[in-house]
Amino acid sequence: MTRQSHPYLIVLLAAVIATTPLAVDMYLPAMPAIANDLHTHIGTVQQSLSIFLAAYGTGMLLFGPLADSLGRRPLAILGLTGFTLSSIALALVNDPQLFLLLRATQAFCGAAATVVVPGFVRQLYQEHTAKGMSYLSMMMMLAPLLAPGIGSVILWFSDWRSIFIVLALYGAMIFALVWKWLPEISQPITREDVPRPGFFSGYRVVFSNRSARPMIMSMMFGSFSFFCFITGVSFVYINYFGVSEQTFSLLFGLNVICLMMANFINSRLVTRLGPLRMLRSGLLIALISALSLCLINYWQLDILWTVLSIAPLMGALTLMSTNADAIVLMKFPHNSGTATAVTGTLRFGSGAVAGPLLAYFYTGTAMPLALLMLSGVVAVGLCQLWYWFIEPSPAPGAH
Repeated sequence: MTRQSHPYLIVLLAAVIATTPLAVDMYLPAMPAIANDLHTHIGTVQQSLSIFLAAYGTGMLLFGPLADSLGRRPLAILGLTGFTLSSIALALVNDPQLFLLLRATQAFCGAAATVVVPGFVRQLYQEHTAKGMSYLSMMMMLAPLLAPGIGSVILWFSDWRSIFIVLALYGAMIFALVWKWLPEISQPITREDVPRPGFFSGYRVVFSNRSARPMIMSMMFGSFSFFCFITGVSFVYINYFGVSEQTFSLLFGLNVICLMMANFINSRLVTRLGPLRMLRSGLLIALISALSLCLINYWQLDILWTVLSIAPLMGALTLMSTNADAIVLMKFPHNSGTATAVTGTLRFGSGAVAGPLLAYFYTGTAMPLALLMLSGVVAVGLCQLWYWFIEPSPAPGAH
C-alpha cells in the first residue's frame, strides 16, 4: 500500500479520526437543551464530556494491541458500526443515566475506529510519517473548527436529538467508504521466526524502548499545555477580558487556523529538515511565546497582546505534538497500534489533569493559565535534553 496506489486514502483516514472531535464538540451548544429535555441538572450533562474522554482513553488502551494482532480494517469497521448505532440510540434516549452510558459506548467504539489510523499513515508514508501526520492533523482540525457551528445550526432548525442523528449519518457514510476503500495493511509480524505478539507484549516493547520514553513524555507535556488552553481559554477571554461569545468564537477559530497553518508548514518542511528538527523548532517558538504570555499577563497588558502570544504558541504546540507522534511511530513498526494507544491515553490523561490544576491555582486572572502552559513547554524542553543524552545523533528519518 502506497500513496500512489491510494492517493485519497489520507482524506478517508482524516474523516475516520474526525468522528471523535465531531462527537465531542457538536453537542456542546445543546447541553442546556439536553438537560432540560431529560429533566436533569446541567452538571449531569456536562459529566458526559468527561465520561466520553475517559471511555475513549480506555478504548484506546484495549484496541491498540488488538489492532496490531488482529488487523486494522476489521477493527475500524467494528468501531464505526458501534459508533453509528450508539449515535442512533442517543437520539432516542429519555433517561439521563442511559444518556451517560451511551456516550461512553459511543466513545469506546470510536476509539476502535481511530486507533488504527496512525498505523495506516505509517504504512503510507514510511520514513516521511511526520509529513503524513501533518496532512492528517491539518484536515482533522476542520472538525473542531466547524463542529460547534454545525451543532448551533442544527439547533436553529431542529432539536438536540437531530445532532446525534447527524453523527449517526456521518458514521454510516464513513463506514460505507471504509468498507469499500480501506485496505488491510500487511500484518505487523511477517517473519516466521518471530512469534505473534501477545496482548501485553506490545506494551512491554513500547515502554522498554529507552529512546522512545522522552518522546512519549514530550508528547504528553505538550498536550498538557494544549489542554490547559482548551480548558481555560473561555474563562480568560469571556470572564477576564470580557469579550462577547461571538468574539470568543472568532478568537478560538483563529487559534484553530494557526494549528492548521503549523501542520501545513510542517508538511512542507519536514521531509527536508526531519521531524526532530521541526519538533525542536516548535519548542523554541513555544518557549518564547509562553514566556511572553506570562510577562504580558504579569504586566496586565491589553487582550490583543495575549491573543498575539497565544497564536504562535498553539502553532508551536502542534509542531511538537505532530513530530513527537511521528518519531514514536517510526520506532515501533510492528507495534504502531500499541504505541498509538499509549500516546493517545497519555494525551487525554494530561487533559484530565489540566482542569483540576487550573481550578486549584485559580486567581481570577490569566496568570495560572499562562504559567501552567509555560510549565508544560519547559517540561518538553527537559524531555528533549533527556533524549539528546540518550540519542545524541539523530536516528534515520528523524534527523
